Amino acid sequence: MRTLLITGPGGSGRTTVSAATALAAARAGTNTLVISADPTDTLGAALGVPTGAKPVPVEARLSAWRPDAAAAFRQDLVDFQDRAANVLDLLGATPLDAEEVTPLPGAGELALLRALRDAALSERFELLVVDLPPAPQALALLALPEELRRYLRRLLPPERQAARALRPVLGRLAGVPMPAEWLYETAARWDVELAAVEAVVEDAGTTVRLVAEPGPAGADAVRAAALGLAVRGLPLEALVANRVLPEAPADSWLAGPVAQQRKALDEWRETYAVHPAAHLGRDPRGTDDLAALAPPGAGAAPERAGWPVADRLAEDGVLVWHIPLPGAIRDELDLIRRGDELLLAAGPFRRVVPLPSALRRCTVDGAALREGELRIRFVPDPALWPGASR
Repeated sequence: MRTLLITGPGGSGRTTVSAATALAAARAGTNTLVISADPTDTLGAALGVPTGAKPVPVEARLSAWRPDAAAAFRQDLVDFQDRAANVLDLLGATPLDAEEVTPLPGAGELALLRALRDAALSERFELLVVDLPPAPQALALLALPEELRRYLRRLLPPERQAARALRPVLGRLAGVPMPAEWLYETAARWDVELAAVEAVVEDAGTTVRLVAEPGPAGADAVRAAALGLAVRGLPLEALVANRVLPEAPADSWLAGPVAQQRKALDEWRETYAVHPAAHLGRDPRGTDDLAALAPPGAGAAPERAGWPVADRLAEDGVLVWHIPLPGAIRDELDLIRRGDELLLAAGPFRRVVPLPSALRRCTVDGAALREGELRIRFVPDPALWPGASR
């Protein structure tokens, strides 16, 4: 399955572009599902068909889905109470009824991740178009599966689960309570679910499209989002310049905004694959308006470049790890080596990255930011490097 993740600054028209993209793909013959986590039915308003907790047909080869975050949150809480019933009874806790539960902030995003996983496992669709939240929230959401899995592995290491049968004995000997069986089972189930979502995000067929209005504010938002995507290793396939104004006479009041948009478009085209979407003079409503936006088609996903390691041992005695970070600023970069992981911070974005196997046997020798690429030099550690003199 091909997956298109669509995000951008708030108010840029992400949902409209997502709906138009899905419609164009369906009319080109691709079985398509478009998903949105917006609590209000902006997706349905754009498509002209109400959407809800189950996928609904819009027209031939196109379905739309807006997962029910409230129902998913209630079901998760009830399931958790059932699994932890013994512990809750010991604590004297009174179980909550599903009907009295109000979803917490973030429940919609979690429901979207689960829907993303379920849709990817479905064999009904060839293309999944995901209307993500605004870029800052979307980047945090896409990082969530990887980060939560790392937390679980640190708090409940899988290799220690082999000693489950010994925990009661160890608990008596140590005189301290040991983690209960249900806790490990819950962690294992969460890990499986998170791994499924992470696999979709990291799949070679998954790419990102940004939506922004050309102009100074849009340019700043695109620059920040592109850096955040690069930190996550997610490819930016295209930039949809939304609400592009038509040419206007020099003495028209529109001349200034048009000139500002043209300048932003020219700058974007130097870096991104830009697809303009015309300003219709109204909020797009219905499939006729969406078709007029003419978004880019959903062709084959571009090959992911990855973060290559260059072998320069013969020339300079180092291995160089190349990490693309377009728009990064030297003073806002931070690197910390911790064991077999690298803590990378670029502006407001952070990621803990496992080192490639060869680099785990090396020490960091320095780093430099050149032409939007971070290059980290590693020197083989004689105590760990095979064949090295000691």
